[in-house]
Amino acid sequence: MSSARNMIALKSILHKETHRFMRIWVQTLVPPAITISLYFVIFGSLIGSRIGKMGGFDYMAFIVPGLIMMSVITNSYSNVASSFFSAKWQRNVEEMLVAPVPNWVIVAGYVGGGMARGILVGLIVTIIAMFFTDIQIYNIWVIILTVALTSATFSLGGLINAVYAGSFDDISIIPTFVLTPLTYLGGVFYSISLLPEFWQGVSQLNPIVYMVNAFRYGFLGISDVSLTLAFSVLGAFIVTLYAIAMYLITKGIGLRS
Repeated sequence: MSSARNMIALKSILHKETHRFMRIWVQTLVPPAITISLYFVIFGSLIGSRIGKMGGFDYMAFIVPGLIMMSVITNSYSNVASSFFSAKWQRNVEEMLVAPVPNWVIVAGYVGGGMARGILVGLIVTIIAMFFTDIQIYNIWVIILTVALTSATFSLGGLINAVYAGSFDDISIIPTFVLTPLTYLGGVFYSISLLPEFWQGVSQLNPIVYMVNAFRYGFLGISDVSLTLAFSVLGAFIVTLYAIAMYLITKGIGLRS
């Protein structure tokens, strides 16, 4: 009986979260598509023609996986951060905390919503990329696993950000000062093998390097890092962030007034 109740609660949160971003699709789905299109035009068509090949592939084909992953990361994170903070601001979270459902259902529901938006935006960006270059697929299962793990990782990160945020301005601090620099330095536009040895070592401290390279391997079959190490890093981040999210919600940190 309790498992059926938990599934109903999980489906309800997932439905609410997906309906939320689909209802305002002009604000949630269109802007990423426009932004990525500009990246393709500027970095791919204009600059890419001057750069030539990267890793043995046309520059446009090389950056496509990174740009898709960048959109997945940004949208997975922002969806959960804004939605959960809104629920906290409106005191809806308190109603969920006193409801007869375990906390993992709340976490899974919001993370599932973030993953849905991140993956959907990633699919939209992929379709747009087809108008600029031929999309190659080397290993579809690596692509699916990487995008699922990455969207889950940053959805959990967005949830933790929302728990600690005290105002709507606070949920933009991490994306602006942490995610954006890490993403641009994560090998989206270049191969880290081109960097001096010291900076290659520094780049390996950036978790987004592993996500981008694993995703690029799924498309092109090339990667600057070990695929096993990339998935190990992703798995470690998910376990750690999930444990932190569960602890914060169980203790009611930042949620109970």
